[in-house]
Amino acid sequence: MSTLYSFQPIVDNHAKILILGSMPGQASLAANQYYAHPRNAFWPIMAQLLQFNPDVSYAEKITALKSSQIALWDVLRSCHRIGSLDSSIEADTQTINDFQSFFSSHSNITHVFFNGGKAEACFKRHVLQANDLGLLRFTRLPSTSPANARLSFEDKCKIWHEMIHSAFGSDQPFQK
Repeated sequence: MSTLYSFQPIVDNHAKILILGSMPGQASLAANQYYAHPRNAFWPIMAQLLQFNPDVSYAEKITALKSSQIALWDVLRSCHRIGSLDSSIEADTQTINDFQSFFSSHSNITHVFFNGGKAEACFKRHVLQANDLGLLRFTRLPSTSPANARLSFEDKCKIWHEMIHSAFGSDQPFQK
């Protein structure tokens, strides 16, 4: 089994929020794009939140994130996994991205949102135990994966919007 590698973070110096996934799925790795699976709700949720057309190019989606002070990355730098499910990630093959350097370089980030439980669990197990992350706030959001069928798109969207809006408070870089 070959080792899978995640992408570089999408971030600029103005980011206040970091959204973390666990590891890109097969469709994302093949397209070299975050959340490329056509049924993943991430980009449709972001499109509604940030008020852009969900059919814009990947580059325009990235621009919308950055201009809204949102960074995007994955907890895992590499792992072994068959398929795309988080539950298939082999625990003893996980390596973690360098969050100490990341947070040192991006000190404006105040809130970390986890796109699902696997990202949160990996971060808490491997990152929080090894780093003093001071005043950062952490929130798990429902996974946008099509495998998470417990919630409707509308319910996921509502929760994501409420939590991200609350993190920005009155400094929201986008319209509600």
